[in-house]
Amino acid sequence: MTADQPGTAGSKTIDTGLRLLEILKDHPDGLTITELAQLAGIHRNAVSRHLVALGNHRLAARVGNRFTLGLGIVELNAAVQHRLRSAASAALQVLADTCNATAFITVLDIDESQAVVLTVAEPRASQIHVTYRAGTRHPSNRGASGIAILAGRPPRPGERPEIAQARAAGYSVTEGELQPGAWGVAAPLTVAGRPAHASVGMVTIGQRDPAEIVPVVLGTAREIARYL
Repeated sequence: MTADQPGTAGSKTIDTGLRLLEILKDHPDGLTITELAQLAGIHRNAVSRHLVALGNHRLAARVGNRFTLGLGIVELNAAVQHRLRSAASAALQVLADTCNATAFITVLDIDESQAVVLTVAEPRASQIHVTYRAGTRHPSNRGASGIAILAGRPPRPGERPEIAQARAAGYSVTEGELQPGAWGVAAPLTVAGRPAHASVGMVTIGQRDPAEIVPVVLGTAREIARYL
């Protein structure tokens, strides 16, 4: 275990703080200072200092002798989602109208086990289409939208083969995974090479020609990513 050195550059301090937050994210029941120090590979005293700073900004919270993510994380997440909605609104409606199908943005929940529909656009010229409500949740490794997000992130042991296939292709196509008869295409929203936290996609009843739909979905993903 290596001690945090006094006088280190601010970037290293920020990096360590972010690393602690990432570890806490993977342990929703919380961790003690000793457990955090072991997982992060830094001295307990350094962990304590970082937790104080994170706590001052409500990014970490203490429950007894254990530490968890703080409510400040939720507020930051809400701000990012608002920005994503604003950036995606016009492009999402164009996607829905072009494909004559329901289009949507899906985001990864904080614990990464669930995908949540953030915003939806319905085709204006269609009388019959799939109804998809914002706030709908499903396992992140199911459905085109969830698979697309995970495909935009580094591989994990035990992940579904469909995720690896989507990572290689750059998009995901599924049929009937979340709703019988529903056919969907989604692409990850990646910004500056960072791991994806969201995807854009469309869903319709009955299979369509991927050669027509996939380029439109990929183009929409690139357009939204530019706004972000």
